[in-house]
Amino acid sequence: MLNQVLREIEAASGAVELGELKRRLGIDRGALEGMIQFWVRKGRLVDDQGAGVAAAHTGGSCGSSCAGYDGCAFIAKMPRTYSLPPEK
Repeated sequence: MLNQVLREIEAASGAVELGELKRRLGIDRGALEGMIQFWVRKGRLVDDQGAGVAAAHTGGSCGSSCAGYDGCAFIAKMPRTYSLPPEK
């Protein structure tokens, strides 16, 4: 199943949303998240939210009351997506 998760993402034409992948494969969300994190740690997948959006919010520009990225009311929360790393 671990390899099937990777193949589904490789076959996609772009980023894959976690909910869609869960529906396609019929896997429990928690199990799927664990499998995806395995591939992220191995460098075979990129967590798109962790790669760019979080880096754009440093927390210092809002002042001392800033709740950081996760608690920011001004950042739209998009569905979590994963994609292949850029080719080297």
